[in-house]
Amino acid sequence: MSSQPPHNPSPEGFKPTNPSNIRNGYEQKALQQAADLIRSGDVVAFATETVYGLGANAFDPKAVAKVFAHKARPAFDPLIVHINTIDDAKEIAADFPPAALKLAAAFWPGPLTLVVKKKDIIPDIVTSGLPTVGLRMPKHPVARTLIELSATAIAAPSANKFASISPTSARDVYAEFGNDLPLILDGGPCETGLESTVISVVSDIPTVLRLGGTSLESLQSILGKNGVQLVHTKDAMIKENAKKGIASPGMLERHYAPSTSLLLVDNLSTTEQYTQIFTNRNPGMQPPKSFGLMTLQAKQAKGFQSHEILSESGDLNEAAANLFGAMRRLDAQKLDAIIAVRVPDSGLGRAINDRLHRASLKW
Repeated sequence: MSSQPPHNPSPEGFKPTNPSNIRNGYEQKALQQAADLIRSGDVVAFATETVYGLGANAFDPKAVAKVFAHKARPAFDPLIVHINTIDDAKEIAADFPPAALKLAAAFWPGPLTLVVKKKDIIPDIVTSGLPTVGLRMPKHPVARTLIELSATAIAAPSANKFASISPTSARDVYAEFGNDLPLILDGGPCETGLESTVISVVSDIPTVLRLGGTSLESLQSILGKNGVQLVHTKDAMIKENAKKGIASPGMLERHYAPSTSLLLVDNLSTTEQYTQIFTNRNPGMQPPKSFGLMTLQAKQAKGFQSHEILSESGDLNEAAANLFGAMRRLDAQKLDAIIAVRVPDSGLGRAINDRLHRASLKW
């Protein structure tokens, strides 16, 4: 892989969490150990600015298979390949069209994945047999230094069990896997807190396959309002029994979900009304008796055992960074149901609502 400039030092006062397989991702010794594991064909969990990733050498099919096995991830769900430079991307891409160059110049490093036609050097297991591959240049210094020291592209989905809540801290990763992973590089809480936006540039009009940390409005500012389109809704909600590779991670109907039943609503109402909704939709089943609540800003709410506020000021960027942590905290309380109120559908609000919608399909 191509060399690149030195990265930022550890933030002042940063300390990693405690379990023995969690190491300070800003320490050279821990980074070198992680790189050695990647090069030897093992897996490593590491911080990025979006969510924590579970990575392996993208050119080693046996190593990539370990990622799928740890996550219990179906083979039809492709992985994103993380790189450090445009030259790295061009080594992997069979074609890197003008739209890709424009988007990379504007948003890399950062939370944007470009789906391009791939060269044969990327194994089919990475792309679920598709002729395309998702490429991303992360912004987080821990991720970038790991790629540099590993001297290879790293294939990495989120570091959680398949379809569950994405991890935004090293502690979240440990909660999912415990000591089953050889190493977790702690880089602190994720700044963006949502997975990357995925956009395919293989057709004439670039198509957003997954909403995420780069807003639709930001993409339109580079490509023009008519220069980018959203994937059709029916194509973005794929059943879990899909038989062939899907174009991008995050397109399954059920995803990012807590174990607690979650209902997404437009407006806040009473717990009594939600109990009635559940009873109407699930006749014969025991209705929920304890409720958690998730809202963008503070709301007057009675009858809820717990209330998570994503942003006191209503800032959608802050809300995105807090979303998965709030979901995990509510889920950990073993409540009967979580009520999530939809946020404004603009900017990162679109991606927040997408995650909540996929998490809520259980109701």
